[in-house]
Amino acid sequence: MVLNKRIIILAASFGLLFFSITIFAQQPADFVNPFIGTSNFGACFPGPIAPRGMASISPFNVAGTQNLPLEKDSRWLSNPYVNENTFLTGFSQVNLSGVGCPDLGVILLMPTTGVVETNHLKYGSTYSNEVAKTAYYGLNIDKYNIKAEFTTSKRVGVSKFTFPKGQSNILLNLGLGLTNEEGAMVKVVSPTEIEGMRSVGSFCYNSPEEAYPVYFVAQFSKPATKFGVWKKPSKYEGVEAQWMTYNGKTRMMDNTTKTVVGDSIGTYFSYQFDKAETVEVKIGVSYVSIANARENLETETGNKSFETIYKETYNEWNAALSKILVEGGSKEDKTIFYTALYHTLIHPNTLNDVNGEYPEIKRGKIGKTDGTHYTVFSLWDTYRNLHQLMSLVYPKQQSDMVKSMLEMYDENGWLPKWELNSTETFTMVGDPASIVIADTYLKGIQDFDVQKAYKAMLKSADQIENNPLRNGLKEYIEKGFLTTNDRGPVSTTQEYNAADYAISLLAKALDKKDDYLRFKNRSLSYRKLFDNNLKLLRPRLANGKWYEPFDPVSGANFQENVGFIEGNAWQYAFMVPHDIKGLMQLMGGEKAFSNQLQKVFDSKQFDMANEPDIAYPYLFNYVKGEEWKSQEMVKKLVHEYFQNKPKGLPGNDDTGTMSAWLVYSMMGIYPIAPGEPLYTITTPMFDKITITLDAPYYKNKSIVIEREKNTDGHIKAIQLNGKAYTSFFISHNELVNGKSLKIIQN
Repeated sequence: MVLNKRIIILAASFGLLFFSITIFAQQPADFVNPFIGTSNFGACFPGPIAPRGMASISPFNVAGTQNLPLEKDSRWLSNPYVNENTFLTGFSQVNLSGVGCPDLGVILLMPTTGVVETNHLKYGSTYSNEVAKTAYYGLNIDKYNIKAEFTTSKRVGVSKFTFPKGQSNILLNLGLGLTNEEGAMVKVVSPTEIEGMRSVGSFCYNSPEEAYPVYFVAQFSKPATKFGVWKKPSKYEGVEAQWMTYNGKTRMMDNTTKTVVGDSIGTYFSYQFDKAETVEVKIGVSYVSIANARENLETETGNKSFETIYKETYNEWNAALSKILVEGGSKEDKTIFYTALYHTLIHPNTLNDVNGEYPEIKRGKIGKTDGTHYTVFSLWDTYRNLHQLMSLVYPKQQSDMVKSMLEMYDENGWLPKWELNSTETFTMVGDPASIVIADTYLKGIQDFDVQKAYKAMLKSADQIENNPLRNGLKEYIEKGFLTTNDRGPVSTTQEYNAADYAISLLAKALDKKDDYLRFKNRSLSYRKLFDNNLKLLRPRLANGKWYEPFDPVSGANFQENVGFIEGNAWQYAFMVPHDIKGLMQLMGGEKAFSNQLQKVFDSKQFDMANEPDIAYPYLFNYVKGEEWKSQEMVKKLVHEYFQNKPKGLPGNDDTGTMSAWLVYSMMGIYPIAPGEPLYTITTPMFDKITITLDAPYYKNKSIVIEREKNTDGHIKAIQLNGKAYTSFFISHNELVNGKSLKIIQN
């Protein structure tokens, strides 16, 4: 009996162990596959980052091979890693995710063995056994038999290298990177510490701002046996110091602790190991100062081990991802869903240091925040869905993002357009910050200075002279549209219309009746560009005549064209989400509207990878009786373009915009009109979705979206709080103040 009892206890113990492992394996963070989006121009990186992290680590494999070196500006590289590439030259410590232009990708750490080599084409290596998961990346570096592992805290990158017996080296290369700027500074402080700075900037090659610095401090868990600095100068002086030797054209400065400045510089730490040994490297970063980088490092990581930091960041990710819990659906469905949610929580990211300091948008001054000051506002992309997702699921973050925009207004005199690390790049067109702020306020997130925000919005909308946000504003106000004298006049007019509509909604909420009517009327001026014969929008000349010759298809796939920015007439034809019913009338009614919309898909003009038309699959919901088309189209696009593989995004993730589209689409709702607190409904792709709602922004603790699934998947009925709901559109207030939204299928 004792034996049997022991067997029962042992079996029960194994059962509990199995149960705990099963539960752990089902955590949302475990479904994330960071390799998704690392091919097909997704521009994502597979390395670790904390939620909204400043520091991130990515394998850097775009620096060419022995036969194909990467020359500066020779290719349009906006990401440090491409899944198909095989030649590794280091691990960058600050990176951007899902952007279409190059910047950052600098401060490259690279472990090697044997004699120190400073040429990345010679010390680079193939690699194997890649592992990427939430808060962790690892691989084997083939040439040196080194195991490399990485994790991060919010402002510190942590590397762990396991070396074989013999001479081992850790290189810190400040010459490589994706940035279009050059210049760096480095100093070996001691055999266990390096400090320095790398210049970055000129995003999209057209930033009017000067280059800006990213500072760093690197601390090593073991003191180096030997250390040094290398420099590859553009000119060679005739006299060399005793502490300097030549290695080809590269100067090797052994055991120096002097500060070295240059374009192509780096350091090495060398070790002599009698057996396999592990060295950990922590690199704190800051955009303010070296002192702040050191404080970030010591505050966040201190004496913590690699494993402890990994677990803390993993837990932070899991808490963030668990804000949306999904049930039902396949493992593949959960993988693409949670990876998409993960990608939406990278940018905008933290800019301030642990002491609250951050560089103001007009360089030379240091600001300070009590909360989080965010950066990387790719607003032409993210105003369409990402910020709406933040307002719903992460309202405190969204509130701080709006406050960050208002801090930029205080510093710079203008709301951001495409802000990056406190530089305004002025990339793309339109006035998107106004849309985001209005949308946030109208969703009930109102703990910011709305009067200041409204004043800033009016400035960008009305100030004709020296307005960096709205080019051609005088012509727009006088004519109602931009002409061919301006860049992308049709699409820019549409963007101004969208911003004006958002301003009108906020004006109405603030009881500013005259402004409400003025901006609402301005928001409809796209109608003057509607060609009744083509049933499309087309550009006009300054004299009001149609631009000729006009090809509605021209402009797809980033081709240059006169009327549109990154798209053609078909891809912009329906980008007036605030006036769909007005557009219907222009097109001749619901049937004509539906037929023209269907042509976008039938003629293969729909571009899932570009923002102007990503809401189109949902527009059939405006045509009574044809809502099933939206349901089928969304499901088809999800399965076709979003997959659990490196090329599993339709293209550039645009700092999480494509991922936000997927998150919404799989939940069965979509924010159809940016600026307006409204969702349209389609079929959820999980049996049950529970969204945790945050106090004090929302009174309910959660909202549950359920599906009652049968055969063909078309929606038969909708219930809100158990009662029949007769519309395919639901307001934000109805959603968050309800308890459950149930989708019943045929």
